[in-house]
Amino acid sequence: MKYIAETQRLKARELTIHDTDFILELLNSPGWIKFIGDRQVKTKAQALQYLEKGPFSSYKQHGFGLWLVERKEDFNAIGLCGLIKRDYLEHPDIGFAFLPAYYGKGYAYEIASEIIKYATEQFSIPQLWAIALPENTRSIRLLEKLGFRFIKTVYPPSSQEQLQLFGNTPMIKT
Repeated sequence: MKYIAETQRLKARELTIHDTDFILELLNSPGWIKFIGDRQVKTKAQALQYLEKGPFSSYKQHGFGLWLVERKEDFNAIGLCGLIKRDYLEHPDIGFAFLPAYYGKGYAYEIASEIIKYATEQFSIPQLWAIALPENTRSIRLLEKLGFRFIKTVYPPSSQEQLQLFGNTPMIKT
């Protein structure tokens, strides 16, 4: 198993077809549905399709994507953290989502800090962006703790959804 990032408590690795149960659980968790959106992934087959069209495709196309985060102590899958290249954003953005049982334990900050280092060192990405719904205060606080600052409001193509765009460098070009 190839690990992308490692901290004292966590490891991040590429997702595999064996992670469909976890994906099914995460994508149907209240936080995912409220802040990311209902992806209509209700079966293992749909979870596999989500993996193939999302993370697996991103790994092939960009060399990065969303990675599974697991605890070292028990190898439990607890969330996702990684890099996403969206057509409507100039720079890759960092994304993260965790199962509710693992909120408030510092896991997201811990692994996201390592993913940011990995992006810089392995892919020479000079700037990362991040997007969040304005009401997603927990994620916005985490982004700010990671050094991201608000840039502007953006609207994804074919959507009326208002997102806040954040960047992690002091000299931000918009």
